Parts: sequence; C-alpha cells; structure tokens
Amino acid sequence: MYKPAVEIKEEKKKPDISLIRNLPAIPTIMIEINNLLGNPLTSVNELANIINRDQGLTAKILKIANSPLYGLPRKVSTIEFAIVVLGFDHIRDIVVAVTIIETFSRKRKDDVNLRKYWIHSLMAAGISKKIAEEFNYNNPGEVFTAGLLHDLGISIIQRYYEGEYKKITELITADKHNCLYAENITLGFTHQEIGELLLEKWNLPLSLSDAVANHHFPSESKNYKLAASFIHLADYITNLLQLGDYMWDENFEFDEQVLSILGFDNHKRLENYIESLEEKIKSHFENIII
Repeated sequence: MYKPAVEIKEEKKKPDISLIRNLPAIPTIMIEINNLLGNPLTSVNELANIINRDQGLTAKILKIANSPLYGLPRKVSTIEFAIVVLGFDHIRDIVVAVTIIETFSRKRKDDVNLRKYWIHSLMAAGISKKIAEEFNYNNPGEVFTAGLLHDLGISIIQRYYEGEYKKITELITADKHNCLYAENITLGFTHQEIGELLLEKWNLPLSLSDAVANHHFPSESKNYKLAASFIHLADYITNLLQLGDYMWDENFEFDEQVLSILGFDNHKRLENYIESLEEKIKSHFENIII
C-alpha cells in the first residue's frame, strides 16, 4: 500500500482550490438540466433540446449509450432515444461528468494526453458501472459518474500547475514512481484531494466526492468503500489488460483490501471474474477509440 515518505507527510499541504485563478463556475448547461429535472412535468423533448445545443456533448452521450457494456438491443442514434433508454437521472449524471471534464480540460488540437485522458475516463466509468450492476449496487449510474470524474484533479494540475505537471510526468515515466508519490513530492497534495475539494465546492453528492477522494485506496473511505472499490478495480482492469496508454496509471498499486471489500477470497477468484468480463470490456474499448 502506498505510504508517502515521512518528510512528505509532515509537510503535506491541503490543496486550496480558491487560490487557483479563474476557476470556472458551474457550467450553465448543468444548471439548466438540474432545473429541468427538478420539474416532474419535464418532457424528453425539453431535455433533449438543451443537450442538442452542444454537439460535442451530444456525440459523447451517444457514444456512451452505444457502448457494449450497456448491452442495448439496437443502436442509439438520437438524444431523445438515449434519454428514453438510459433514463433522466443517468443522462443527468453523464451530462454533469462530461461538462465538468470539458470545463477543465485543455483544448489543444495536438494534445494527445487529453484524448488518452478521455478514453481512460470512459473506460473507468463503463467498467465501474458494469461491476456495480453485477454487485447489485443501488446506484450504478452514480458510480458511472464518479468513474468519469475520478481523475478530474489531473486535468486541474495540468491546467493550473503546468510546471509541476511536467515534473510529475517525469517522476512517473522516467523514475517509475506512482502518481500519488510524484504528486506529493511535487505539490504536497494529490489529484484525489483536488477532485474532492472541487466536487464539494460545487455541492455535488458526498458519495461522488468520497469515491473520487479514495479511488486509489478504497479501504481508506469511511462511508463509500464499495463505490470507491468499483472504480479502483476498473482502474486495475484497464491497467492489467493494457487498454489505452494512460501514463498517470503507470506503476499502479492495487489496494489488497479491495478483495475483502468486494468479497473475493483470493486473487485467483478476482482473475476469474475479470476474465468473465474481458470480452465486453475490450469491445467497450474498441467502441470508444473509433
């Protein structure tokens, strides 16, 4: 289990995102959709009209809806149909996660890391939701959202701490440290803590911020160990199956306590479980990268 060096722990700073200049406000589309869904008389067409105004968001929702992990019997070609088959709540969760990622991501045409980040986020979200459903978790849609947002802090580091981001990258790739160690050495805090604080600032559910804050070590979560474990296992699976070239998860460390949290007697049972999902997961990956 990852433990930072003693000197790092003693000097550790709590990230203060209020010090980050020009921190974006909650995206307007999130406010509009939340207001609409607060009205029980809202129709599918009313919700679809708001989403369809943003072509990028529309494309991402349709890609998500057509993932093999959803197992839908026919292709989803319109937002209206996506709302019908996925439901209002899950569409809202997807919109929240996608718009937050878009808000904090650098938009450079040559930014390969942004594409890798998006692919990894979609992989983690889809796999997390699938695992949550198989474990009969009461809110797999929320797990999907947490999966999409689990590495949100990395986008913020890249955007607001560009020099430190480069140093962290070097520590991960050249010196073979894991991301939490590299972040603590460089910043004094981690992408998990930054993501947690931002989600709290925007008054998103505690279950989301807790899962984001503990996705590397779910055993440290006090109230949402299961949700954090689903995301951790999804991260582990993408790393194990080498799905995507996501630098930040190099030197990934598995939280052994996740075995008992999810009820696996040993690693062999976990391996068998992963094998049972492998075909669908790889199909999900191929669907995303098209």
